[in-house]
Amino acid sequence: MAIPNEKTASRSENPAIPEESEVVVVGAGPTGLLLAGDLAAAGVRTTVLERRTTESNLTRAFGVHARTLEQLDNRGLADELIAAGQIVRGLRLFDRIEVSFADLPSRYPYLLIVPQYEVERLLRRRAVEHGATIVRGAELTGLHQDPDGVDAEVAMADGTTTTVRARYLVGADGVRSRVREAVGLPFPGEAVLASMMLADVRLDTPPADTIAVAATGDALAFIAPFGDGWYRVMAWDRHHQRPDDAPLDLAEIREVTRRALGTDHGMRDPRWMSRFHSDERQVPAYRVGRVLLAGDAAHVHSPAGGQGLNTGLQDAANLGWKLAATVQGTAPAGLLDSYHAERHPVGRLVLRSSGALIRAAMLRPRPARVARNLAAGTALRIPAIRHRATGIISGLGIAYPGSHGDHRLVGRRAEDPAVAGAAADRLRAALRGGRFVLLTPSVPPADLADRLTVVTTPGPMMLVRPDGYLAAVSDDPDPAHRQAVLRSALKRWGGGAP
Repeated sequence: MAIPNEKTASRSENPAIPEESEVVVVGAGPTGLLLAGDLAAAGVRTTVLERRTTESNLTRAFGVHARTLEQLDNRGLADELIAAGQIVRGLRLFDRIEVSFADLPSRYPYLLIVPQYEVERLLRRRAVEHGATIVRGAELTGLHQDPDGVDAEVAMADGTTTTVRARYLVGADGVRSRVREAVGLPFPGEAVLASMMLADVRLDTPPADTIAVAATGDALAFIAPFGDGWYRVMAWDRHHQRPDDAPLDLAEIREVTRRALGTDHGMRDPRWMSRFHSDERQVPAYRVGRVLLAGDAAHVHSPAGGQGLNTGLQDAANLGWKLAATVQGTAPAGLLDSYHAERHPVGRLVLRSSGALIRAAMLRPRPARVARNLAAGTALRIPAIRHRATGIISGLGIAYPGSHGDHRLVGRRAEDPAVAGAAADRLRAALRGGRFVLLTPSVPPADLADRLTVVTTPGPMMLVRPDGYLAAVSDDPDPAHRQAVLRSALKRWGGGAP
């Protein structure tokens, strides 16, 4: 089906491709654009290569979770994005099990339904404002790396070819990643759902719940609003599996939706329809020399929980400051390798959690579905289990491992209840500078002050990484002990050291 309302980039909007760059990012989706913006904001010369020549107003991803909204707020983008979407304060799973986001320990205790193209619009604008070069109609055809850098071979839409030299290259080019293929990384895994159907439609009678989702074992359907009168529908039929390129009409989606939800809600006027299949796959390594992978190029999983877009953006937030420090020569040994060490386990966790959700939804025998509902309903009434589940889905519960002897909070997001009140507001503003932030009750040593953004506040000393996670915490009242903890953490993580 033809895609309407696409805008072809003119020459004035699409700069010439540079011969050299410090970092080349392949792929101008959300992951690549957030990464490019972070690198450019840190002063790194960054070029983004995007094979598409157009910008579409259509999208598969549409849910932004609380932790991602916090990351976008750290970049001054959250408020504008929220204004373009619709807030969902909870979900109903398996017909009758309620999952509320109201208790999330965040200033964004909800899921934001917003089209991916709105996320891309804001991230693209930020990247360009900070000086990133985004080139459309530029398709990676091969790459070669040596001890000093990477040569990216590029075919342009006008039929010409060129080579771009960079110190590092990041593949954020999706499930069919050319970068992953070029470095010879396998993408092991399996298909979870075949012949998923997607459509953006109008509804005569919208669901009573903001999000409607149900599964009968033979049929699954999901409906969510974009907030502008359009609705995203996802449907699956166990008995009618078709290849991704098979024709699709609205009658088929209506019929499957009626079987799953009991009604098709007066579905009409589709602006877009498509089939796709859902895989569970992950590369064994997120880094091969001077080439790194992020987002769907590194991991892909079922749509259950709406975590795909969010996991990719969190990859970019973790990688950006580490790669910038490496390029600029301020990174300690091993900093760039910590990207894989921290994010690969998260990708694996998301694969498992989203896979468990979709398999539970697909249970076919009625007794199994009844047992599922009973077990899940009982478990989610236990606060610890409920908080763990919503923490994984929202991203707020994701933490990185600390080292032996670290404070128990190290590796957790800084906007934990431990950072409350006015201190949290000051931290929020300070993180927009893209530097390490020191929350401290006392004046830091003079030789460290210019390497940090300092926020004076009562309570424990906390060193916050640029991605908003705690690098060091000390609640020891002895200033000498706090200083020793701070210096040790800066040695480990860099902190802008010359």
